[in-house]
Amino acid sequence: MHCFQYNDKKESNILNSLCDQVDYYPRKSFFKSFYKSVPYIIDSRQSEEMLSKLIEDDYPILFEGLHTCFYLNHPSLKNHRKVVWMHNIESDYYHHLGEAEKNIFSKIYFSTESKKLKEYESILSNADAIVGVSRNDAAYYQEKYQKGHYIPAFHRNSEVLSKEGKGAYLLYHGSLDVVENHQAAMWLIEKVASKLEIPFIIAGKNPKSSLKDSIKKYPHISLKENTSFEEMDQLIADAHIHLLPTFQDTGIKHKLLNALYNGRFVLANDKMVANTGLESLCLVHNTSEEMIHTIQLLMDRSFDKVQIERRKSILMDEFNNDKNILKLIELLK
Repeated sequence: MHCFQYNDKKESNILNSLCDQVDYYPRKSFFKSFYKSVPYIIDSRQSEEMLSKLIEDDYPILFEGLHTCFYLNHPSLKNHRKVVWMHNIESDYYHHLGEAEKNIFSKIYFSTESKKLKEYESILSNADAIVGVSRNDAAYYQEKYQKGHYIPAFHRNSEVLSKEGKGAYLLYHGSLDVVENHQAAMWLIEKVASKLEIPFIIAGKNPKSSLKDSIKKYPHISLKENTSFEEMDQLIADAHIHLLPTFQDTGIKHKLLNALYNGRFVLANDKMVANTGLESLCLVHNTSEEMIHTIQLLMDRSFDKVQIERRKSILMDEFNNDKNILKLIELLK
């Protein structure tokens, strides 16, 4: 395994225990890469040392995301089978981040990077297979490069652990320093939770000060900041309703899978569930008025065994890690 280190990230004992060998390389600085035509997220992840190690053998190579593809078209790797695992359509993702961003410098960065990524994406024609984690993404790569394959996102869940009965609060969780998650949390406070008196918890890492200020206005809304995995798992398991809107229909969100595997009711919008195969497991509304109405109805309803069994039938089939890893192995052969 080849990894790039940055922001004082340390070596991973877990990776070291799982892999025969893990090699780490420093990621290049922002100022050395940003002004090049190659997108920063790609140019900053190159290493002659890594390339030398890759050409020592003829093993297949799995590139995780477009940002790892600097050497995808390198002539020294022409005899390797190359598969690219795409998290989303990167240029679209950065475009949406730029639209949602308020900071002018961040907005310029995301917009510029999106245009560069659109141009650079053609490098994927050098891959033997391109994996999309949503049906839409796989169809896009198949139409454009005739190499698209659909394999759902891998995740940390091996069984459905949702509990029957009722919870006492609403929950939104996610990495709160990510623009789209911050935007969703702010929208929920202003348009949904502020109109109700039901306890609402927002949980995640690195919340912005503007989010904290909004939460302080309402006594029934609280913030769980930088929780441990164990604390987050407990919050997800005990919530009555998971509120999961998004304003970006890119890829598939792991927080949706975590809520369905471990939580009770999930209330989402079209962009969160469209073409994921998970639409039937969620209550889907796009307006705050519809969400408020459904929340009020659901607070008196218990989550039951029938709903848990329906989740098992869908999640343990299409989103089964054991089945999907075999599909990926076949592509690497």
